[in-house]
Amino acid sequence: MLRFCYGPMDCGKSTLALQINHNHARQGRRGMLLVRHDRSGAPQITSRIGITREATEIGADTDLRQLLRGQWVAGRHVDYLIVDEAQFLSPAQVEQLAELADEVRIDVYCFGIATDFQSRLFPGARRLFELADELQPVQVEVLCWCGAPGRFNARVRDGEVLREGDTVVVADTAPGRIVEHASSSPAEPDITTLRYQVLCRRHFRLGDLGPATLRRGQLRLT
Repeated sequence: MLRFCYGPMDCGKSTLALQINHNHARQGRRGMLLVRHDRSGAPQITSRIGITREATEIGADTDLRQLLRGQWVAGRHVDYLIVDEAQFLSPAQVEQLAELADEVRIDVYCFGIATDFQSRLFPGARRLFELADELQPVQVEVLCWCGAPGRFNARVRDGEVLREGDTVVVADTAPGRIVEHASSSPAEPDITTLRYQVLCRRHFRLGDLGPATLRRGQLRLT
C-alpha cells in the first residue's frame, strides 16, 4: 500500500515518520529510511523536536526499484519503506514506489509538504495525490500568526514574502549559511538569509507576516 502523509512545515511529518519506523521495527519488521533533501543537508531524517535517524539519500536519478533490489542482493529483506521530503521526488520515482507497493506488496509511507512557497503543488506531491492508496493530512495543527489554521509555507527574506525564485532550497537557512538552489552550481552556492513562515491563505495572499516578523528565526528550517 502507498500512503502519503502531508502538511505544512512544522506539523510533525518527520516525527511521525520516525515514530512509524520505530513501531514497525519493534515488531521485528525491517525497513529502509529514505530522504530527498533533508533540511539538515545530510542523508538523514531530522525532526524539529530533536530526533534524528540516518537515511539513504535519494538522488535525482535514483531508481527506487533498483535501490530495493540492491538490498535483496545483499541478503537484506525489506518489509517497508519510509520516504521523507517526498515532495522532492520526481513523478517517475513516485510511480516506482507505486509499482513496488503493487508488485512486491511492500508498505510505502511517504511524508512531505504538498505545495511550494508559491502555493503550487510540488510535482512529486501532485503524483502522490494522484496515485496514493491513502492520503492523510498530519493532524498536528499549525497556526498562522493570526490564529487561523496555517497552510502555506511563505519564503521570507528581510521581512518580505518572496513570490519568485527556485522551487527547491535545501540545507541550512540560518543567517550567513550557504543555501543551495535547485538551479545553482554546487561550486557557486548563493549566500543569503532566508526563513520560512506558515501563514493562512489570507495573509499569504497579502504577504502579511504579522507583528512577529522582527523575531529572527521564527519557524526557520534548521
